[in-house]
Amino acid sequence: MNTEEVFATIKAALPGATIVEVLDNKDPYLLVPARHLVDICKFLRDDPRLKCDFLQCLSAVDYLDRIAVVYHIESIFHEHRVILKVELPREDSRVASVTGIWKAADWHEREAFDLVGVRFEGHPELKRILCAEDWEGHPLRKDYAFPVDYHGVACNFSKARLEWAERGGKKSAS
Repeated sequence: MNTEEVFATIKAALPGATIVEVLDNKDPYLLVPARHLVDICKFLRDDPRLKCDFLQCLSAVDYLDRIAVVYHIESIFHEHRVILKVELPREDSRVASVTGIWKAADWHEREAFDLVGVRFEGHPELKRILCAEDWEGHPLRKDYAFPVDYHGVACNFSKARLEWAERGGKKSAS
């Protein structure tokens, strides 16, 4: 199946869901409502015409006015892929976990939680994976302010970034 056929199959199976096809993108995707995500993912995995058995990647993106979670899903058997995108409110970024559908989602969801702050409801162990457990905030949010220090240890990256900003984003003369 080509991309349009895959998209049409998904939309036909879930006529009550408002699914938007975005075909004019380098990587065409389906914009799906968060409340229908699990049903769509189960359909992708279970329908023999699609048989999407591999969650290749899950990532979160901060657009400042919203957070998006992007799912790259493949069928190894049929050799096609589907990209789903779920847009969430920035102030309460919550979506159902897909760990029950694809085990690979476990660490991907933990990373998106840790770095962007998306809460994956129903995740078996949603906790930080890259930052320390007592780290404050989510470093990949565009409005994140890096701390000057962490437990009394200077964050050199923060100092270098501040100096860079003070120079107007230009390299130092030295």
